Amino acid sequence: MVYNHTTYTLSKNDLKMVKSVPPGGNWKNIPLDIPSKRLEQIRVSGGRTTLYGRLAFEKPSYTITTYFNRPGNGTYIHPIHDRVISAREAARFQSFPDSYVFRGSKGSFCKQIGNAVPPLLAFSIATQIKKKTNTKNLLDLFCGAGGLSLGFGWAGYNIIAANDNFKQACETYRANHEETVLIEGDITDKKIQDQLLEKSKKGKVDIVVGGPPCQGFSHAGKRMIDDPRNFLYKEFVNIVKKIKPKVFVLENVEGIMTINNGKTFEEIKNHFRELGYSVAGHKLHAVQYGVPQKRKRVIIIGTLTGNPEEFFPKPLICDEKNYISTKDAIGDLFHIEVVDQYSPIKITGKPKHFFQKFVRGLISPKEYIKSLS
Repeated sequence: MVYNHTTYTLSKNDLKMVKSVPPGGNWKNIPLDIPSKRLEQIRVSGGRTTLYGRLAFEKPSYTITTYFNRPGNGTYIHPIHDRVISAREAARFQSFPDSYVFRGSKGSFCKQIGNAVPPLLAFSIATQIKKKTNTKNLLDLFCGAGGLSLGFGWAGYNIIAANDNFKQACETYRANHEETVLIEGDITDKKIQDQLLEKSKKGKVDIVVGGPPCQGFSHAGKRMIDDPRNFLYKEFVNIVKKIKPKVFVLENVEGIMTINNGKTFEEIKNHFRELGYSVAGHKLHAVQYGVPQKRKRVIIIGTLTGNPEEFFPKPLICDEKNYISTKDAIGDLFHIEVVDQYSPIKITGKPKHFFQKFVRGLISPKEYIKSLS
């Protein structure tokens, strides 16, 4: 069954633009006689080639952001249909299985899915850390809809507790992680922190993971060095300081490496070094780990013992020709009609790719990863 296969309404003008863009095309294909002040600005400034983009059959998706409901904000036009991709199709590009049901409003799906860590990327990281350490009990901070928890859970970790302040993402997390204690609330609140510390102590947490908000670091929008959300990573540092786990994993956007001429990135790592951790940070390309999406993320790993460089997984796919394509990811949904946000739909027909088998629950994440070799 497929859930959340719902799309978003387009204006008449947006629909005209969408219809003029071929697979693999973008704003450059839109005729001049379609009025749009934004397009006029893009033509003058030479906007990114991903804007008003239509997905190409044989290539992966570009980064799924929190604006995949808007054709002008990226490459979100369906390869066949004259609409933007559905929430379920976006979730597949993020590597969420079809059984993972998103809760909340249809509008919130964009934020929940766009901000998530691809579970398959998390799985590769978790599997490698598992090989190098005896960690098993995990705390997930800034958990959102649960991408990190899902991937680490697949690798055999016990998710002891999680925290987020986004109500609708918390609804989704609870629906899909029933055995995990979710402490909903602002992590800057001492009461929330005390609850997290209490659960972590009882659960013998030995690894802390999380993706603090990253809007101020992102290349996708205005990069604001003084954005207050930039400093929430310090709450992550504070929790690590008090729990002193064997390992921590911090995920963020690639822009964190270059903002403030790289000083912010070094400052973050130094905060953990002052706590006694050996720290390493690298940019990982999700498409190289079986995710059908060109999504780059920075992963910072710290450890009290051992070399953190050894905790990073090696790429599974190094040749672009072997990347999981749009057709591989959502081809079996091409002729499934979109519905309202919660109605389940039965998929007819056999899966035609290992990725489709994986998201439909016919093979495990481990079996899918083996299929890539």
